[in-house]
Formats: sequence, C-alpha cells, structure tokens
Amino acid sequence: MRKWNIVIWSFSLIFFMISGFNATAQDAKKGKAPEIAFDYLVYDYGTIYEGDPGECEFTFKNTGKEPLVLSNVSSSCGCTVPNWPKDPIMPGKSSSIKVKYSTSRVGGINKTITVISNAEENSKVELRITGNVKKKEESAYPEKQPNSMQAAPTH
Repeated sequence: MRKWNIVIWSFSLIFFMISGFNATAQDAKKGKAPEIAFDYLVYDYGTIYEGDPGECEFTFKNTGKEPLVLSNVSSSCGCTVPNWPKDPIMPGKSSSIKVKYSTSRVGGINKTITVISNAEENSKVELRITGNVKKKEESAYPEKQPNSMQAAPTH
C-alpha cells in the first residue's frame, strides 16, 4: 500500500511540474507575440457617385514584440478588392490595407474585408466599408450641340 502511495505521489508531482512548465512557457510567449491594432474598423464613404474612385485605406500598427504577417486579406464580394503588405511588419511599425470598391453599382455599400494574421489575440479581424453610390445625374441644361442642318444666324 505504501508503494502505491509513492507511485501516485510521484505521478502527481510529475503532472504538476509538466503543467506548470507549460503554463510558464505560454506566459513567457504571451506579450511577445505580434499584435495588430487598426486606427478604425469601419470606413464610411458617405454618398459617392457612380464612377467616382471608391478607394479607402485601413491603417494598422504592430503593437506586439514579434514581426506581424498578414497571411490573407479577402473581401465578401468581387466588387471590393483589398491590397495588403506581403512583407512582415516589424514591432512598432505601421502599414495599411488599401481597398478599392467598384462604384459602377448604384445603391448601398456594406462589404466586409477579413484580415487573417499571426497576431496572438486577434488573428482574424473584420473591417467594413459602408456608404451609398448614387447615379450621376444628367445636367438639367445639356450643352447645345451644333446642328449642321440649322441655318447660321444672320445679323
């Protein structure tokens, strides 16, 4: 019976040592990993017109202590095209994701851009663009085009 107590005590001691080491390793890594912090998560175009450039930019900073890598940036629709940095963002440095929205579609804008990175706390971030695209209105007084059939005015 005494032998079993020693075996159980030994296994318990080994278990606590391993779990304590694992927690210490995780605590040591925490705070050293890359972190991504965006200036804002939603960009509102407001009212823009058909054919206007639908470009915006989401600026972010690596607030962690290791290089930040964006592994993928995708949009919820083919009308929204993100362009992101492919090189690692060093600790303390900033960069941006440029987004181009096709303003050939008239109506409301509500699109999502998903950012996947190696950040520890927020490895998946969703950005949004909102606004409204209006049809360009024709001028109330269109320019007069010369008509070759009209006679020239006489004075």
